[in-house]
Amino acid sequence: MIAALFFYLFAGLCVASAFMVIAAKNPVHSVLYLILAFVNAAGLFLMIGAEFLAMILIVVYVGAVAVLFLFVVMMLDVDFTELKQGALQYLPVGLLIAGIFIAELLLVVGAWVIGPGVPTAIVAPIPAGISNTEAIGLVLYTRYIYFFQAAGMILLVAMIGAIVLTLQHKARVRRQVIAEQVARTPAMAMEVVKVRPGQGLATNTVSSSAEGTP
Repeated sequence: MIAALFFYLFAGLCVASAFMVIAAKNPVHSVLYLILAFVNAAGLFLMIGAEFLAMILIVVYVGAVAVLFLFVVMMLDVDFTELKQGALQYLPVGLLIAGIFIAELLLVVGAWVIGPGVPTAIVAPIPAGISNTEAIGLVLYTRYIYFFQAAGMILLVAMIGAIVLTLQHKARVRRQVIAEQVARTPAMAMEVVKVRPGQGLATNTVSSSAEGTP
């Protein structure tokens, strides 16, 4: 009874938050509703025993993606009133695509059944006596380790490419040049000044530079 109550609570809040993501007029409110939907979806994952997926949903999506969306929306200062102008001309196409999508969902849900051979076709069943997180780690870092490393390299290259494409160098900002620092010699870095008795260092520097100039 309590499990069913929590299920309907999490599911209802998740569906309502997902609807408010697309219904809210303020984009900041949409991102906040998206975070709420992620939290409730994590609660549903916890109820079915997938604590690893719930943790990933909170840490990755709520802690990184949704917060990043929120900062981007707040920093871009986009004029959404101007963007909404002329949106009615795309309404027939949008309704057509939405109708096709809903029809596909109804066909999938109506004809969906669990095949009798699915339990026997599991490649790596969960061993007895270990948690869900440990079982995922055993499969991910043994059987699919090369795919995991390849996905990490692809994400790293995509991150570096995004930084390179968006990086802008300002003309008046002094930046570190490694080649010039390595090529420096002691003569370039130091200057020996002969200090005369009874005179300060600044006076000798000025007089030395004046005597050296033609």
